[in-house]
Amino acid sequence: MDHSSDKFAATGFLFLQPKNIGFFELFRVYFGTTKLHKENFVQCNEVVEEESLDEYKSLVFVSLLLQKLMLLFKYPLKYLGFTIELFLNLASGNCNIFQIISNLLQGKELVDTNSADYVSIIGHLDNRVELDKRIQRDDPKYNVALSMMASKAAYENQAFIRDTVENHWKMEVVASGDYWNDFEGEATTQAYVLLNKSDNHDTYIVTFRGTEFFDADQWSCDFDISWLELPSLGKTHAGFMKALGLQKSNMGWPKEIDKNNHGHAPEAYYFIRDLLKKHLDGNDKAKFIVTGHSLGGALAILFPAILILHEETFLLERLEGVYTFGQPRVGGDIFSKYMEKNLKENGVMFYRIVYSYDIVPRLPPDYKDILFRHFGTCLYYDRNYNCKKMQEEPNKNYFSLSEIIPMSLNAFCELIRSFFMVSRYGSEYQEGWLLRIFRLVGLVIPGASNHIPQDYVNATRLGSIPSKMD
Repeated sequence: MDHSSDKFAATGFLFLQPKNIGFFELFRVYFGTTKLHKENFVQCNEVVEEESLDEYKSLVFVSLLLQKLMLLFKYPLKYLGFTIELFLNLASGNCNIFQIISNLLQGKELVDTNSADYVSIIGHLDNRVELDKRIQRDDPKYNVALSMMASKAAYENQAFIRDTVENHWKMEVVASGDYWNDFEGEATTQAYVLLNKSDNHDTYIVTFRGTEFFDADQWSCDFDISWLELPSLGKTHAGFMKALGLQKSNMGWPKEIDKNNHGHAPEAYYFIRDLLKKHLDGNDKAKFIVTGHSLGGALAILFPAILILHEETFLLERLEGVYTFGQPRVGGDIFSKYMEKNLKENGVMFYRIVYSYDIVPRLPPDYKDILFRHFGTCLYYDRNYNCKKMQEEPNKNYFSLSEIIPMSLNAFCELIRSFFMVSRYGSEYQEGWLLRIFRLVGLVIPGASNHIPQDYVNATRLGSIPSKMD
């Protein structure tokens, strides 16, 4: 393992550990005089100043509380999600009650969760698998529209992805799989790479899977404010870095790691980086783009950040663009300025697309000077899919009393809109009963239903997009 340069190792870090604190103890965080850096639910090094940490007790309290709630409902959410998916796949497979009973009595599997016919909740909310044939490769919207469809497909199993990419899109799946999280001790990240060939040049699309609706661990990661600091990058979100392949042994990003004797799935960053080098080497016409929705969007923008850190010039020259959808915040001021500067110098186009009041791009909070900022130009789409080019989406921190009424009204209008989508845009924009249930949830939790990939797909197809970014 390469430990030769300190610039690849964290100089400071703060990890919140909600498993080490009870609900009642939480109130000591907010109302007590306890010093956070001395508590067993906070892991940090000596660089983290006591005063700066205690100043943000309220933010630590909220983050820990939300994570504790996610831990509390982890298994109920998991089983609820499994039950809903099972029911939806049984219904969509046209299985009648007698077939189901017969299969149960014979000990047969009701549905094959690894088959190309098994569809996730995301796939049932939006069952479109075909690309929009009206958007051709020379259209400025092409890469963005393809990236969103790839990001939506990433929520499905590997058989479904392969069938969609190869049989519907006529492209090639280069790699697909699960990737190792050194801190969690398991494979917690999913991604795949597809190849889109053309006469002009080949494009590899690296796609990271996003937050699943019923995965409490992934939602907990979105609510977490843990961070680590690298000399060049500044503060970045620790949870997202862990998912990408952050090394626990030296709390950093060595340029090379031992890949031969680890005995587990590969780390996402290192595997995909080496895969791209192998396929791009010797093919001067080949380029690649990186994309993802939700958590996948966070990983998509952090991937080139580590390439820049490691001075991977060959890959950066081939990186055509990064397209994220509903992406949470991933770093602080230093990180934002670092990325804006280096993406511009390397000619990398970065689109950060946000739909309406989507809650996830407003997390973790942009609070005073503590942690996270968005960077780059935001392409913001309202409920009519009109695009505005902005520095920051409206209501940037979500939790605003002044925005409750506008958000609720917007959710109501989206519910009504769902009944007129077909007459206005055509049959491919049909919204089913399941999606309308999620629209109803948006009335109770404004912004939650805006995170559904359906509206992001619609935005990339129906909305405009700048032909060139500033």
